[in-house]
Amino acid sequence: MGGIDPEELLDLARDVALEAAALVAARRRAPVEVAATKSSDVDVVTEVDRAAEELIAARLLAARPEDGLVGEEGAGSGSSSGVTWVVDPIDGTVNYLYDIPQYAVSIAARVGDGADAVVAGVVVDVAKGECFTATRGGGAWLGDRLLRVRDVAPMGQRLVATGFNYERHVRVLQGRAVAALLPHVRDVRRLGSAALDLCGLAAGRLDAYVEEGLAEWDLAAGGLIAREAGARVEVGTGAGGKTCVVAAPEGGFAEFGTLVRECGFLRE
Repeated sequence: MGGIDPEELLDLARDVALEAAALVAARRRAPVEVAATKSSDVDVVTEVDRAAEELIAARLLAARPEDGLVGEEGAGSGSSSGVTWVVDPIDGTVNYLYDIPQYAVSIAARVGDGADAVVAGVVVDVAKGECFTATRGGGAWLGDRLLRVRDVAPMGQRLVATGFNYERHVRVLQGRAVAALLPHVRDVRRLGSAALDLCGLAAGRLDAYVEEGLAEWDLAAGGLIAREAGARVEVGTGAGGKTCVVAAPEGGFAEFGTLVRECGFLRE
C-alpha cells in the first residue's frame, strides 16, 4: 500500500472517534433539535451531527492534510495521498434525537475504492463507551478483546438484525420481506444503527444482518470489523433498487443469503 500503515491510520481514527463521541455525548445532555432533513421528512440531521463531522474532518486533515474525506453531512476533500477517510458522525441519528442509547461515531480509512479498499475502521458506541476496531488482516477488536462471530446455528435459531430505509416505497417492500423472514428465524431486531449492527455481528451478539439503503459511511468501518471477525459481507441490489448489505458468519452465509433472496430482500 505504498508505505501506508493501517495501524497508524487506526490509531488516529480511534483518537478522533473517541473525541467526537465525547462531544456527541456531552451535547445530548441538552435538548437536541432537528437542523434539516435529507432523503425524506423523517431522515433527520441535527446540529450535533454537523458539529461532530466538522470536528472529525478538522482533526483528521490537520494530522494528514493530503488525505481525502467523505462525510455523511457533506464534508469532503480529494486525496493526493491515496487515503480517504469515510465518516459517519452519528450513525443512528433518530435514536440520538429520541435519546435511545444506540448510536455511534464511525470512521474508516480506505486506500482506493470500494468496501475491499477499507484498511482501518473504528466504531464507538457512544452510550455504552465501547470502541470496536479493525485493520485489514489484523483482526477485529472490542477494546483488547479479539472478536469472533458466533458459531453457525440452525436457521430457526438465528437472531437477525435489519433496518428500514427512509423512503416510504422502499419501506413497503422491506416490510413484506421481513414478514416473510420472521417464520424462518429466531427473531428480528431493528436497533437503528447499521454500524453497531455489524459490530454486534462481529461480537457474536447477532447471527446475521440484512438491510437495504446503506451508504458508504454506514458500511465502511462496521463492514471491515465484521469481516475481520469472520463474517462474510456482500453488497447487492435490494428490492427497492438501492444497495442491500447481507452479512453472516462465513459458514452460514450461503443458506442465509438464499433465504433473504427468497423472502424478497434482493432483486433477482
